[in-house]
Amino acid sequence: MPTSRLEAFSDGVLAIIITIMVLELRAPEESDLHALVPLWPVILSYVLSFVYLGIYWNNHHHMLHVTSCVSGGILWANLHLLFWLSLVPFTTGWMGETRFASVPTAAYGVVLLLAAIAYLILQQTIVRSEGPNSILAVATGRDRKGRVSAAMYALAIPTALFLNAAVAGAVYVAVALIWLVPDRRIERALTAHQPQTVER
Repeated sequence: MPTSRLEAFSDGVLAIIITIMVLELRAPEESDLHALVPLWPVILSYVLSFVYLGIYWNNHHHMLHVTSCVSGGILWANLHLLFWLSLVPFTTGWMGETRFASVPTAAYGVVLLLAAIAYLILQQTIVRSEGPNSILAVATGRDRKGRVSAAMYALAIPTALFLNAAVAGAVYVAVALIWLVPDRRIERALTAHQPQTVER
């Protein structure tokens, strides 16, 4: 199966997830700017989650761009990733409405961690299907960036529960900032894989 249908389906699901998130934002009844002040935790959690979903969409697009065909395993691994991403609006709303209380902030980290693991599983499933010399395999290598991100989430969860939820939130922001730096691994591998044109 070509990747176009899988990519279109995934794009649609991510668009719905973002739509659900924005619909959870409630406009204040007052008409002045001061009415927005109590909403800062909700707005901040929305912005953070929007950035995360954008990062997943971007990396998912690049990964499928270098995938030649879709197997049944890839379909299920992709659904596994979308399942965890579909829970982002719930934990986003819970964390924002409770002003970053410890349990909701930890739950947000659990969803981020499981989504990161699901992404790594999808990536490895594609590498197994495409082969060890595939563009994706060469580009990701041991994928230290992905594994470090998962480790940071795993550290942030007990931090939110037992130490300080604000510190855990700062870790989530730090991971997002790490991924906001353009990741050109796949683009570089794709460029290196393309045959050089010979000038005559």
